[in-house]
Amino acid sequence: MPDDQVKDNVSYRTFWDRIIVQKFSAPAVILFVVLASLSVSFIIAREGFAAGVIILFIIIALPAAYAAVAYPKFGIITLLIISFFINYASRFVPEQTPIGLVMDAMTYLLLLGFFVKMKNDKQWAYFDNPITYFTLTWLGYNILEAINPNSPTILEWVFTVRTVGFIMMMYFVFLYHIRTKQFIKLLIKVWLGLEIIAAIAGFQQEHLGLFGFESTWLHRDPDRFKLLFIGGHLRKWSIFSDPVVYAYNMVAAALLCIALMFGPLKTRQKVILGCMAVFFFTVMLYSGTRASYVIIPAGLSMLFIFNFNKKVLMFGIICAVMLGVLIRMPTSNPTLARFQSAFRPSKDASFEERARNQERIKPYILSHPIGGGLGSVGIWGQRFAPNSYLSKFPPDSGYVRVAVEMGWIGLLLYCIFNFVIMYKGIQYFYLIKDPALKSYCLGMILIIFAFDVGNYPQQALVQYPSNILFYLAMALLNITMRLDLQQRKLTPATTGEI
Repeated sequence: MPDDQVKDNVSYRTFWDRIIVQKFSAPAVILFVVLASLSVSFIIAREGFAAGVIILFIIIALPAAYAAVAYPKFGIITLLIISFFINYASRFVPEQTPIGLVMDAMTYLLLLGFFVKMKNDKQWAYFDNPITYFTLTWLGYNILEAINPNSPTILEWVFTVRTVGFIMMMYFVFLYHIRTKQFIKLLIKVWLGLEIIAAIAGFQQEHLGLFGFESTWLHRDPDRFKLLFIGGHLRKWSIFSDPVVYAYNMVAAALLCIALMFGPLKTRQKVILGCMAVFFFTVMLYSGTRASYVIIPAGLSMLFIFNFNKKVLMFGIICAVMLGVLIRMPTSNPTLARFQSAFRPSKDASFEERARNQERIKPYILSHPIGGGLGSVGIWGQRFAPNSYLSKFPPDSGYVRVAVEMGWIGLLLYCIFNFVIMYKGIQYFYLIKDPALKSYCLGMILIIFAFDVGNYPQQALVQYPSNILFYLAMALLNITMRLDLQQRKLTPATTGEI
């Protein structure tokens, strides 16, 4: 028997003897387990099923909370998984259940672990880069909106900053805890695995029909059904909150697969990634989100610029011809017809309605340099200030929302913030030498660019998991550059590369 196997057997026996045999066979432990089992059984019999669910939640939540603080890698992966399934889980509970608090709790735990680690391990050099400085600037501006005199109530800011400010701080958590190429690979595998599950769920809704609980959720609100059932076709949303989030995630996943194909992978792996990208693009059409159709050529154009050569040029020409054929060909298919309408905005009634709304709100933006206050439009504005002017305004565009809530000053800062991210990402892509890290950096650039473009016709970064993925992509830009410098045993101070 090999020495390693002997050591493993010895370790296993030691663990079994010390923990299972010695500890759990102790009379006190056995008595505790029996009493605990009887107590739980009594509580469930008396209080019902809900009490059992609460007890089960406590049993799972407490160890998970400790693990998220003590083992941040576990916490980061758990955060990703929860962000994908949080809206899907909400279908099983009453409409008003504050299930979003689960994401809040996970965020706070990761931040707590981050601050605990930083207290003893002050690696401030990780944050010494322009993206971090502008993230702090944008975060500070969001915090200052708490004292915006135009805001009718601070409650709008309180409830909005939960999902804006604290999620933004995940960038620092990712930047600090992701330190190896192996962990990046694991995160990308988890990311794509979750996207595959979402894609299959969308395929199921399109071709096999809705599950019973999905149909119940759809018909629970007449306005929801009216919004999703358009032109005789039901827009699909998969496991996400709405079709827009579904479509944008499918585009991001497809672009990530294409970027990874430029890395040092085997042919078989590249074929698998190519098939995944095609699958993501296909199921994305089921969402009926026209904005996502425009993001695809935009993202691919950016890719062609980064990797321009004869082969890429020919591939780009073929893609352009195929896109032109799809746009112009006559069809009775509602999915394809909606795809074609995305490239004819002048004939789109919803596009014209958005243009009128933006023209109507322009005087307000120009006359309010710091806006009407964070959270003044959307659900929080309708809840806390239902009679205000902004609560009745449908922002649609993420940039328009920033302009309305935070003024033209906020919009300017936000655009500079996004420009710096793209500028540094592109710079890092050309500076990184390691092929694998280079492909990861390329994937993150394409994803950020796709969300930036998609944030104009829709609000791309206000729902899970898109907001989490955006800040993860931001952090990975810096991390890939940092790891590449470490491999070359250089420092940013000596090279000036960060």
